[in-house]
Amino acid sequence: MGSVNWLDLFGQVLQQLPLTLLMIIVSLFFAIILGFILAMIRIKKTKILAPIVRVYLSFIRSTPLLLQLFLVYFALPQLLLLIHIDINHFSRLFFVILAFTLHTGAYLSEIIRAGYQSVEYSQIEAGLTIGLSYPRILKDIIIPQALRNSIPNLTTQIIELVKDTSLAFTIGIIDMMGQVKLIIGNNYGLGMLEVYIVISIIYWIIALIIQGTFTLIDKRTQKPYSV
Repeated sequence: MGSVNWLDLFGQVLQQLPLTLLMIIVSLFFAIILGFILAMIRIKKTKILAPIVRVYLSFIRSTPLLLQLFLVYFALPQLLLLIHIDINHFSRLFFVILAFTLHTGAYLSEIIRAGYQSVEYSQIEAGLTIGLSYPRILKDIIIPQALRNSIPNLTTQIIELVKDTSLAFTIGIIDMMGQVKLIIGNNYGLGMLEVYIVISIIYWIIALIIQGTFTLIDKRTQKPYSV
């Protein structure tokens, strides 16, 4: 590569930052919804559904994300064709977001469940005693405390999702990691070290921003309420 133009390298990789952020934000949004549903099924010990959820969580925890991504991208369309549903024409981005949602949602469900269980049952009983409905108890008592107790694990899982998006290039998505592969390919493998240093710094900065944001949120939530 000769003398390295670091600004140019950063600029080339950052061209695909919006797509990477889109994958992170959309996947996280649906993963939170999925995680909440799965957690409630396990907390309520719903018949039939609870054992299915346990099997699903066991599968997600026991298999590599890359394999899950390939199953969603290659196997799911073939399975759906058996019931005459054709999704082969769907965007690659759809399959990536679906795979990340299913993966992250499983882990978030355990974080949400642990957060729920960290709230003392005596507080729920107190709410019922003064005539609060369960949805009101959930909104005013359980969720605020559960979220506060879950911040460290939630931070870790979101950073994991950021790192996971680097696998999207394996099915042809040109995100930041896909852009790195293109740059290296166009330079016939020259300058690999510099390009990998650049992408490492970018992921590191994103992780630091997430960590810093949730640290601030954690500090704010730990402050006693002023009357």
